[in-house]
Amino acid sequence: MSAFGSQEMSAPLQRVLMRRPGPSLLTADPAQWHYGPSFDGHQAAQEYAEFARLVERSGTEIIWLEDDGDGLADAMFTHDPSLVSDHGAIILRMGKPLRANEPELHEKAYAERQIPILGRIEAPGTVEGGDCVWLDARTLIVGRGVRTNQSGIDQLGDLLAPHGISVLAFDLPLWQGEAACLHLMSVISPLADDLALVFAPLLPAAFYQLLKARGMRLIEAPPEEFHASNGLSLNVLPTQPGQVIMVAGFPATQAAMEAAGCTVDSFAAEALCIACEGGPTCLTRPVLRRAV
Repeated sequence: MSAFGSQEMSAPLQRVLMRRPGPSLLTADPAQWHYGPSFDGHQAAQEYAEFARLVERSGTEIIWLEDDGDGLADAMFTHDPSLVSDHGAIILRMGKPLRANEPELHEKAYAERQIPILGRIEAPGTVEGGDCVWLDARTLIVGRGVRTNQSGIDQLGDLLAPHGISVLAFDLPLWQGEAACLHLMSVISPLADDLALVFAPLLPAAFYQLLKARGMRLIEAPPEEFHASNGLSLNVLPTQPGQVIMVAGFPATQAAMEAAGCTVDSFAAEALCIACEGGPTCLTRPVLRRAV
């Protein structure tokens, strides 16, 4: 069996790259990192441990990155610095300057496991993984916004085109400003091949129309919970089709997914996800997603 390959969003999650919060998060300056008032490093580490337990319980192998005090507080959000295709990993280039050194952590982890590097996004290009959504195995949707620019999207297209993969870009709204983080995956969480949780008011209109044309069933995220959580109620991780992990405290969103046939696990994450602006999907970089 291949040790890597993830050109889909909800197939069984078999291998994932994750990083436990450690000294870098515990000593983080909330103002510098744009963390909210509920941030507490020690509580965040406890909440993360429960999240990791849920991921392991699903049968997923975790490749651990260690926090050795490198000062990269956001590096626990492993979804963003790289993208794994069926042809190798792509080392991305971060749009948030404080995160500029994170991609090399991923490149080192892949090299240690003989996972080939398909290519790298170079300056002035930027691409963050949270802006990338596989519509199907041959179509990658990318959100163009504060964190991902046209140069990065062009480079991503050049790397994937030889493998028959099309890259389609859609503009994202600014929403809460440059300092906040609105990724494409802030407004869509695929839950199965034909099912996604969305916040339609912030979806690019043409992307919304494409999803409808593809026959996707769209669950509308309850707006009151979306706004109360700054979008984190929608950041939902599928470990297999229809089996998902979400942040606790958003019962209307959970009920909407369950009504569509999903099984939902949740974990308390006020100090981790809500405060640090990254949810279960952000905390994981899928390395292998494939039906067993």
